[in-house]
Amino acid sequence: MKRLLGFCMAVLVNCMVGSVLAATVGIAPVWGAIGLNTLAVGMSFATSEAGVLRAGVLTEVWIGEMVKSLRRGLEATFLDGIPDNSSIVKNDVIHLVDVGVEPDVLINNTTYPIDLQVLDDADIPIGLDKFQTKVTPITDDELYATSYDKMGRVKEAHANSIKDAKFMKAAHALCAAKDGAKTPVLATSGAVDAATGRKKMTLNDVINMKRKMDALGVPSQGRRLVLCSDHINDLLEAEQTFREQYNINRAEGTVGKLYSFDVYEYSNNPVYTTAGVKKAVGASAETGEFQASFAFYTQRVFKATGSTKMYFSEASTDPEYQRNKINFRHYFICMPKKQDAGVVMMSGYQAATPEG
Repeated sequence: MKRLLGFCMAVLVNCMVGSVLAATVGIAPVWGAIGLNTLAVGMSFATSEAGVLRAGVLTEVWIGEMVKSLRRGLEATFLDGIPDNSSIVKNDVIHLVDVGVEPDVLINNTTYPIDLQVLDDADIPIGLDKFQTKVTPITDDELYATSYDKMGRVKEAHANSIKDAKFMKAAHALCAAKDGAKTPVLATSGAVDAATGRKKMTLNDVINMKRKMDALGVPSQGRRLVLCSDHINDLLEAEQTFREQYNINRAEGTVGKLYSFDVYEYSNNPVYTTAGVKKAVGASAETGEFQASFAFYTQRVFKATGSTKMYFSEASTDPEYQRNKINFRHYFICMPKKQDAGVVMMSGYQAATPEG
């Protein structure tokens, strides 16, 4: 009886998984269900008692689907098109020397011998950021009772959570910790919002960001400006031309082009203190503190993806609660090659003065 229940459970779960996979590639769900159960039967002969269908989900299939989902999540975002160095990741570690250190170039040189130049970027190993989801329990009763693909919904929820965390961490890493000669942190200069004391962003502020990028010698092609929600709304309020671009380009990922910048929108940019210091990842804003916008040059930053792993335990191993448990671990990083060629625009603040 126990074996029969396990067999039925395996067939049910593999049917649901196979149907979802088939639908994503335009195949009739029934063929996906048949195909995945056939695969499970073949694997069961190689890994367990002959004729016993391997119970539970096929973790290899789910990991593959998770990787595809996370890769698709970068499309049409401010991370799309950034140089990808995933191929040189080993054991979820990347070496900065392999990312690309660029020597100076001599033009029409007539002086020999040519000077030696030591590239000052040492071989620094960088561990990729580790993203882990909390464990989701799914009881056997839920799998039998629900009329939808419960496992598919759970996988999708975990993928979305990891994508959200990756973007938030990447935006934080691409912003300078504080104002510096090669990483300026500027403040908006527009009208003061009466409710918050925040100074609004203006087109002149965007021009100031361009001016700083020009001074840093950043090529005009490949500049990206990632605006926070406050700054997007400021420009939408004040500039009709920007509103028109926003409405036209929104579906393509960018929200327009301004003064050599490809403009993107992101709602979880880092928060800066009134003194112009970047707060920790995910830190909340206190009075006078707001999310910032930032600009960078795509060729001076990089991204890399490491391993993805699914953790799964079957209900058959949990006699007390009879529930399956699932979570994922994923490695990814996005950061500058050097701390240069980046500009941050925080919101200026003007505290209300007491009436006297």
